[in-house]
Amino acid sequence: MSAFTYLDVAKMIDHSLLNPVLTAADLEQGIQLAIDYDAASVCIMPYRLRDAAERLRGTGVRASTTIGFPHGGHTTAIKIAEAKQALADGGEELDMVVNISAVLSGDWDYVHADIRGVVEVTHAAGQKVKVIFENAYLNDAQKIRLCEICSECNADWVKTSTGYAPGGATHEDLRLMRQHAAPHVQVKAAGGVRDLDALLAVRALGVSRCGATRTAAMMNDARQRLGLPPIVSSAVAAAPAGY
Repeated sequence: MSAFTYLDVAKMIDHSLLNPVLTAADLEQGIQLAIDYDAASVCIMPYRLRDAAERLRGTGVRASTTIGFPHGGHTTAIKIAEAKQALADGGEELDMVVNISAVLSGDWDYVHADIRGVVEVTHAAGQKVKVIFENAYLNDAQKIRLCEICSECNADWVKTSTGYAPGGATHEDLRLMRQHAAPHVQVKAAGGVRDLDALLAVRALGVSRCGATRTAAMMNDARQRLGLPPIVSSAVAAAPAGY
């Protein structure tokens, strides 16, 4: 018997629609693809979040977007304003980038307040926050301190990366984050998980979510291994390369 069910892995996937060259038609097809494969969420550019939330209502796929993306250098006030707008637009999960400069400078009070501000306004609306570290630029001590701060602020996930830095999720980082984040904080991998075996490998490390663009290929592989028929999605043939 397989060690996973279809939904075990489908509900790990945050289908990523953040590439700046995606057109409105590409985004629409990506939303449909996530619905067809019953992903956990669609993480879409903020300007299309309202449309995505309307399309996803009642499907079981959550609407999500980014805050302070991709460099994290926005002021806390701007990040909070972004979060409020995203929540008003129907966002259910917000992926915020830490202030990388402040982390590298050791300004932990600023980092703590920055994360806390977004978490508090999001939780007040009954929704969830993933905090992106951008591990490619950090040392282990900085990653550990971020895990501690996210635990103190009751973030819902700690996340490895944006997918736009020199490196993405590594097994070493995922182990470190799972070890040092509190039990109530989940771990999300982003960047470099491109097939089902890679998804299953990070799942074994305690990862509950994964940012992905190759959702169709991964989930049809899962269905094949489980003896299920492939999903025929009109969005797959029309999707941009890599999706």
